[in-house]
This record gives sequence, C-alpha cells and structure tokens, in this order.
Amino acid sequence: MNHDTYSDIYIREILNGVKTIAMVGASPVNVRPSYFAFKYLAERGYDMIPINPGQVGKALVGKPFVASLKDIDRPVDMVDIFRNSAAAEAIVDDALAMSPLPKIIWMQLGVRNDAAAAKAEAAGLKVVMNRCPKIEYGRLSSEISWMGVNSRTLSSKRAPIPTGSFQRMSLNRSSISGGHTGAADRAAQDKPDQA
Repeated sequence: MNHDTYSDIYIREILNGVKTIAMVGASPVNVRPSYFAFKYLAERGYDMIPINPGQVGKALVGKPFVASLKDIDRPVDMVDIFRNSAAAEAIVDDALAMSPLPKIIWMQLGVRNDAAAAKAEAAGLKVVMNRCPKIEYGRLSSEISWMGVNSRTLSSKRAPIPTGSFQRMSLNRSSISGGHTGAADRAAQDKPDQA
C-alpha cells in the first residue's frame, strides 16, 4: 500500500469500524497532544485504553492506565502509536503477539516506520502512518471544516460561516458531549445573509 496518501474512504472505514483503541504513549498532562487526542476520541464514543508504564495506578479521563499492550484484558480494534518512529516496530511486535489481533495499526503525526508497517500488513492488519485520528475524525465529520480547514484551498479570505442546509458527514458515532458546535451554529443564526 502507498503510505504517502490515504483515501477518505479508507480512513472513514477505519474510524467507523473500530470500537476499542489502545493509545501507546498516552499522557495525563493536559497540554500534550496525546491528551487532547485521547480525550477527543473518548468523547466520540470510542473505548479508549491509555498505555504508559510511568502512569500505572492513574487514570486519563476516567480510563485506567496500563503498562503495555500485554496488560490489556480485552480485544482491541486499533493500536494508536503516540511514540517516535524508532519505537514503532517494537510496539507493532507487541500488537502482533496479542490474541485476538487488532485490526489497525495507526501511527500518529510524524511517526513513520515502513518496516513496522510491512510486518503489520503481512499479518493482515491495516496501517495508517503520519496521521492523527483526532484530526481525521474532525475533518471527515466536518466538525472542523466550517473554519476552512477541509476546503483544500489556501486563502487569506475567511470562509463564510455555513448556514441553511449545511450538514456534517456522519461517521456513525455519537458524542458524549453532544457532538455539535453550538457557538458556530449560534453565530450562523445571528449573522444576516450576505447575498
């Protein structure tokens, strides 16, 4: 598979198909990217498992930390690697020792290890590298597209706030926090049409 680019269909199938995600390298520090990604995905209904050996005995948004993939007591659909590229191969080896096997190996932004990806794919797993599931979820569900992030166009002109028949593309997930953007919706209602 070409890991330089992924189709929206491929990413959407993964995000719709997984239920349980083990995040290796999750951090309880609320300014770390792994914290934001973990919390966001948990709020979207995914069963999140934080993995960090230095945090065992603590919890991240109510989910208890475990030391490694070997310590998980239930099946996992996706292993999200929030560690550096050099660590990815050992994590994939641990994932391939799990029973049952996870379906997906996802390597976060900046993480790419082609040897690890080849091992996972040889075992029948799907692989995503150098992407963030939080960003992809937001992009594909249109939670962030109203700001122009998903427009595929660079411009200094602010995009108009969506009104009327604007609909988000569903990822078939419900949000614990409601999953809607109240502020954006209120702003769209308050702003007069500019025809």
